[in-house]
Amino acid sequence: MNKAILIGRLTRDPEVRYSQGSNTAVARYTIAVDRKFKKDGEPTADYIPCVVFGKTGGICREVFQKRNEVVISGRITTGSYTNRDGQKVYTTEITVEEQEFAESKGSSESQGAGQMSTPNGDGL
Repeated sequence: MNKAILIGRLTRDPEVRYSQGSNTAVARYTIAVDRKFKKDGEPTADYIPCVVFGKTGGICREVFQKRNEVVISGRITTGSYTNRDGQKVYTTEITVEEQEFAESKGSSESQGAGQMSTPNGDGL
């Protein structure tokens, strides 16, 4: 089974593009996921690239913003391509199947967790 569940903050606003031919929305964003242990007393994080397809991908730009804390679930996807220098580059990202707010940075308790759930393909 290939299932990943992560909680982290968006490092930038999502970027949404549309595929040629099928005009399917493809959203990309990166989340910073804090590590449990600190390095030299400083917090550390892993930066995880995420991709969202379909209707849910299309609304990402409207709903999510840099520094929003989100909960995502999906599958780990690996791939590779050859860059302009002829070198093979390996990629790893999360293909998001479900996503929702955990909270937004600086939110009050009245804005609590889980107000928006966006399973892939179902929109809001």
